[in-house]
Amino acid sequence: MNVKRDSGEAVRRTQAERTEATRTALIAAARPLFAQRGYAGVGTEEIARAAGVTRGALYHHFEAVYERIEIELAERIASGALGANASSPLAAMRAGTEMFLLASTEPETQQIVLLDGPSVLGWDRWREIATEHGLGLIEATLAAAVEAGEIDSQPVRPLAHVLMGALDEAAMLVARADDAEQMRAEVGQTLEALLKGLSRD
Repeated sequence: MNVKRDSGEAVRRTQAERTEATRTALIAAARPLFAQRGYAGVGTEEIARAAGVTRGALYHHFEAVYERIEIELAERIASGALGANASSPLAAMRAGTEMFLLASTEPETQQIVLLDGPSVLGWDRWREIATEHGLGLIEATLAAAVEAGEIDSQPVRPLAHVLMGALDEAAMLVARADDAEQMRAEVGQTLEALLKGLSRD
């Protein structure tokens, strides 16, 4: 038995656990503050106090919060679209689109993901994280639709990027609208027409 090596692994594991615990505490503390007042309205000291950590532990705190919401949103849409008794891949896409637009009316998603995200993280990083967690779901659904004969055979990846861009722009319109519900209905009709245009029916 190599005691020295085992000891080193235990130290690394303990450090990793502490880092993850700090990250979890920061996200839990910062998320409601960002959602309520926006990134610019929340000071790092306030987050540190709420999380019970030092100010030095706040590195990338907003990005961590944003990414956690993106992960949860993708999981919610994936499970919701599958659980919506969708009769086909395009029906699942429609259900997922409706869920995404509904999420864009929620204060947390509006403020953190759609309003603060692009400006705080920069467009490239904002888009990178969104793509990492959402593009695969869109791409897989489109591939299933091609395989089922619902849409014409075509390169799926560029189509997935175009649809993701349309969804992001639609959500931005909802988040910035004076009447979010009315805008959600309007962009929902536009996206439905877009999906209908893809259908071979």
